[in-house]
Order: sequence, then structure tokens, then C-alpha cells
Amino acid sequence: MDAAGLDEVLHEANVPTLLMSLVHLTADQRWLADRYRPTRMRGTDDNDSGDLPAEIQAEIREAAASAYQAWEAAGRPQLATPTDDVFVEMMSVCVGESVSAEYAPMMAEEIGLASREVDLLDAVDPSSHDVLIIGAGLSGVCAGIKFERAGIPYQIIEKNESVGGTWFENTYPGAGVDTPSHLYSYSFAQDPGWSRYYAKQDEIHRYVDRCVDDFGLRPHIRFGTEVLGADWSDDDQRWNVLVRDASGAETRTSAQFLISAVGQLNRPKRAELDGRDEFTGIAIHSAEWTNDLDVTAKRVAIVGTGASAMQIVPAIADRVAALTVFQRSAQWMAPNENYFREVTDNTKWLLEHMPYYAGWYRFRLLWMFNDKVHSTLQIDPTWQHPDRSINAANDAHRRAFTEYYRAQAGERTDLFDKALPDYPPFGKRMLIDNGWFAALKHTNVELVTDHIERIDCDGVVSVTGERYPVDVIVEATGFESLRMLWPMKIRGRSGATLSEVWGDDDARAYLGMTVPDFPNFFCLYGPNTNLGHGGSLIFHFECQVRYILSLIESMIGADIATVDCRPEVLDRYVDRVDVAHRNMIWSHPGMSTWYRNDRGRVVTNSPWRLVDYWRMTREPRLGDFVVKLRDP
Repeated sequence: MDAAGLDEVLHEANVPTLLMSLVHLTADQRWLADRYRPTRMRGTDDNDSGDLPAEIQAEIREAAASAYQAWEAAGRPQLATPTDDVFVEMMSVCVGESVSAEYAPMMAEEIGLASREVDLLDAVDPSSHDVLIIGAGLSGVCAGIKFERAGIPYQIIEKNESVGGTWFENTYPGAGVDTPSHLYSYSFAQDPGWSRYYAKQDEIHRYVDRCVDDFGLRPHIRFGTEVLGADWSDDDQRWNVLVRDASGAETRTSAQFLISAVGQLNRPKRAELDGRDEFTGIAIHSAEWTNDLDVTAKRVAIVGTGASAMQIVPAIADRVAALTVFQRSAQWMAPNENYFREVTDNTKWLLEHMPYYAGWYRFRLLWMFNDKVHSTLQIDPTWQHPDRSINAANDAHRRAFTEYYRAQAGERTDLFDKALPDYPPFGKRMLIDNGWFAALKHTNVELVTDHIERIDCDGVVSVTGERYPVDVIVEATGFESLRMLWPMKIRGRSGATLSEVWGDDDARAYLGMTVPDFPNFFCLYGPNTNLGHGGSLIFHFECQVRYILSLIESMIGADIATVDCRPEVLDRYVDRVDVAHRNMIWSHPGMSTWYRNDRGRVVTNSPWRLVDYWRMTREPRLGDFVVKLRDP
């Protein structure tokens, strides 16, 4: 790139991110001085200028241009691996606030300055062990990539005809991610070519599909095949797995290790609607939306106002004849300036070509979206307004969001009154505003807060007796998050199934992954691993897969055939989880949430900061398991 082109590109750079590239390229720590320190990030704004004076920004860009040209000539940066102290200072300068040294090892992996890979011992033969992975969504693909690299034989059973899981199945209008694209991706396969800062379904699916081919997974995946159940055999020290293919034929396969990668959000949850069978129009769950469903000029009812509804409603409001949105409970949402932004070609160039730029941009997203809010979700027992918030910081969030709602509703005070939640912010999943109030203001759109009493042949009837004629009913009612691994029947050593051990809504697993009486069995995105406080689930997947692979490495090295989590280890862990949750917002009685069961236990969410979970899963301990050596 010539000087003029480079100058044009650098004018679009995120200055705090560019500043870190400059430190790497020059090894000059004067760029970490207060003169160049950006301000702290606010909310979810990228803060591209860092609030630095124009002349300071120009100085940084000019120095970065020279440093890049010198790097091109030399082929190497001056500071490839900073010392721990320098790295902590770089992190703090990059985000404009103090970053604890405890984050350094984790963030170094995410940025690409340290490896998260598990290198198997040279003396072991990984081919003597094999793995079966259930599901080819993001977590299953992550596991497949790591087992492929390790040389451990594996197969992936996928019920759909393509990879992607959630991002293959959910094709409703407006479907997309609410985590930034550059964070919602594997740390080892970052994509500089995202077209949007918040990608839509089709682009995420293409990303997963591309990773499958780039890492050579496709020959190992059996598509159109569903796992019905699995039984552990002590005699064989293997899992015997029952599968059914697209023709309906049932066969068995086996593996030493069984990994569930079906996650928490894979089976649609239907609303309890009396009279559904009488309806003569089209009635679907949002996860069942197909491309041939055209709602143009149709009368449509949306049941629910959660994440999928907040994407569907703005996407179809201007082309339906009438849209009736049935709200069961109001939802908190936050503004985000990047939500609709497209990534420019200049920014893509920076992410692909400017050394260290992509890693440090990812770090800023990590810091913004991961652990920062965690401390504000702790219940203050002395707080005087527990009906509306849980502490002073949470109350400040409530005031800010309330003013945002008021501004968005404008003269439609009726919408403001209906849409404003009466429970603390973050009590349910926080959503991103993608034009919710603008859509509700359409003359053909009505927000109904009365509950549905029944469905008849061509309409929806509320509990007040009001009837709403409709042609299409869309149930945006979420997933069977509490019925984990349902309807599979996974039967352990004693003969009991997981569903019998857990019941319908009380799944428990050590670190969210492993359960006593189920040897060599692991869950990805299992109990208490959902990130209710923010962040990317892909980070958790990577931590979990590293833990499993490290454990298998230890087993191979010690000639261990099976590991079975000790009951007392699980009990202690669950106690810690429950105690932590009792002090967190998801235990607040003021709202219902798919995060917890009817007895009030939080089943889906993790109470830990990401740095805590990273530390817990970094080095597995064989002492947590009952081990059985391989037969001689």
C-alpha cells in the first residue's frame, strides 16, 4: 500500500487499538505515557478517537504509518512479546482504565500473544482413543478442530443437513448475533472480513461452514443423523450410541469418550396456547421459520417480546398488513451505535494487515462486554429500593435505560408505559435495540399486554375477550433451556439416565461439563455456563474443550481408561454455584426468567467472571475423578 492509501486507511482506525500496534512495531514505551492515554470506554461505544485531541491522533497515525512501512521492510515487529508488566500497562492504556494483572494470561491467549493449544506428549499415541461429538454447532465444531489437531480420532453426529446448529436453524427475518462479530468467533480463527459489526445469521453460518472446511472436519461429520441415546458399558469401557438417519433407520456406533455439544438453546419451547389445533392459518415457532414463508400483506401475531421477537418485529413491520405483538413481560434493551454499522474496506484492511490490530481490537471488545458488568449484578442487602434495582450501580443503569426508553417512545407514552420493565436491569437477558420502538410506532403494529386466553380458527383471543384476526402466528417463545440434552436418553454406569438424575429442570455438572456415574462424558455449554452478564459463549467453548483435551492427555499419559467425576466434587461445586447465585440478580424474585427453575434455582447461568472460569478450567485435576486404568 502506498503512503496515500495508508494514510486514508489509518484515518479510519480505532486510535486506542492502533496505539497498541504502534507499541508492538516500535517497542517504544513512550506511547504508553499519559499524553497518549485514551479515556475509558463508555457503554458499548467503540470510542474510535479515544477522546484524544486531534493533534495527538494525527501524531499517532503518522507514527503508525512510518512504523508499518518499517515493519514491511524488516518483516518483524520490535516487540513481539511484551513482558508481563508492559503487557498489563498496554491493556490499561488501551481501555483507558486500570486492568488487573490477573487478566494478563487469559487476554494474551485471546489476543494471540500466547497459545491456548494443548500439545499432546510425544510419547503417547492419541489414535488409541476415540471421541463422539453430538452436534456440529459452534461448540461441536470447536471440539472437532481441536481433536483434529491433536490426532485423536473423532466423529461428529449432526441431526441437520449442515453445520452451524442455532445459526443454521434460525432463519427468521432479522436473525443475528447480539455479541460483536469480531468477538463472536474463535480466537484461533478470527475473520477480518466480517461485513457488519453485528453479523446476521447467514454470515455466521458461512463462518462456521468455512471453519469446517479450513480445518478439515467435513469428512468426520455424519449429517442428517440424530443421536437418540447412549449407554455406558463397563465391560467395553465405551459408550454405545443409538443413532437414527434421515431414512429412519436406527444403528449403533461407539466411542470411548462422548461429548454433548447440543448446548442449551436447541429445542424450541412452545407456548401453552389453547385451541392451537383449531387454527387454520400458519402457526410456527420462530426457530422453524423457513425461507418460503412470505408474510407480506398478512396479518401476523408475534407471541413474546424476547430476543427473537425484537429482531423479527422491526424486520417485518413495514411489509405486513397488521402486526400484533403479545407481550408476556417487558424486556430491558440497550442502545448500541454499532448494531447497524457495516465494516468498511479500510477497517477490514486494518484487521487483516496491520500487525496486532485485530488482536487488540478483540481485547477492547472483551473488556467492554465480558466481566465489567459482573460486579454491578451483586445484590446489596442494604439497598433501599429492591423492588426496582439491586444496588446503586444497577439503579443508575435503570435510570439511564428508562430515559432512553422515554426518548424512543416520544409522544407515544402508551408504548413507554407498556414497554418499560418493572424489574431490575439485567434480571433477564439484556437485549440490543434494533429499532424496537420505531417498529411499534407503525400504524399497523399493536403491542398487547393482555395475556392470550385461546386461539380459534383464524384469530387470537385475549383474556379480556378482545379478538385479533390473524393469518400467521409466530411463537417467539425461546427454547427448552432447562431440559438439557432432552430428548436424548444418556444412560450412565448405574443404569440411570441423565434425565432421571437431573429431572426436567435441575441439571448439575462439575464446571458445567461432567457428572458422576457418567464416565468419559462431557457437556459443552452445559449447566451453569450461560453468560448472563455478557461476553461470548465461544470463549467458554474454548475453555471447555481445552479442559477436556487436557484431561484426555493426562489419561493417555497415565494409561487411564475412564474418569468419573467424584460425587463430593460435584456437590461442593454446585454449593459454590448456588451460594454465588443467591447474591446475584438472577435470584431476584421480581421477574420470571428461563435462567432458573420453578424452585428458584439458577440452572443455566454461570455466576463466575470469565477470568474465574478460565482459571478453573485451565488445568484439570485427576484427583477430582475416580479413575480406572486400562485393562492389561
